[in-house]
Amino acid sequence: MTVFTSESVESKPWFDMELFMNVSQETRIGGETMERLMKLWDEWLPQLKVKILDTGKIKYLLVWLEKPVEDAVDALWSESPSTSYMYNALAQTMCMAAVHEAIPQIEDAGCAPAPKPTAALREALEAEGVPYRNDRDPVLSRKYAVVTHYPFKGGCEICVLQSACPKGQGQSQASSIVLPGYERA
Repeated sequence: MTVFTSESVESKPWFDMELFMNVSQETRIGGETMERLMKLWDEWLPQLKVKILDTGKIKYLLVWLEKPVEDAVDALWSESPSTSYMYNALAQTMCMAAVHEAIPQIEDAGCAPAPKPTAALREALEAEGVPYRNDRDPVLSRKYAVVTHYPFKGGCEICVLQSACPKGQGQSQASSIVLPGYERA
């Protein structure tokens, strides 16, 4: 058993319209939709969790939205795919806004590089209720979750997902949105 510490970080990220527009790949959002999104942002903020995990040698930032957010977005797919798509983008934006708030350099780098899933990190994530999906891939089991080095250690060059990431392969126009049913197995 590895010893690690977990420190909660208060996070109240502001709604970053530019980040949302990039994540959603929208060029225009109507007033009514914007009002719904802002209301939802306020409703979801209490379900946003941010922690610093210290495994002794390495520290990590863990950001995630609680499962009720995932369930709410998933429930909408059959009813209104377009609304669910926007809510999915909002959840992703909220997580990344929290990451940017904690580690501003990541905003400049363009993404939060995924760390190598060490045994200590796996154990810490499991204890926090946000484990990796399996032992093969460094992909978290939660839809709206990010784990990265804390403090900032670099961008794509240190990311364990670089070989499978379109951005890491120089395809900067690659989409960051994963629709339900299209997740990597």
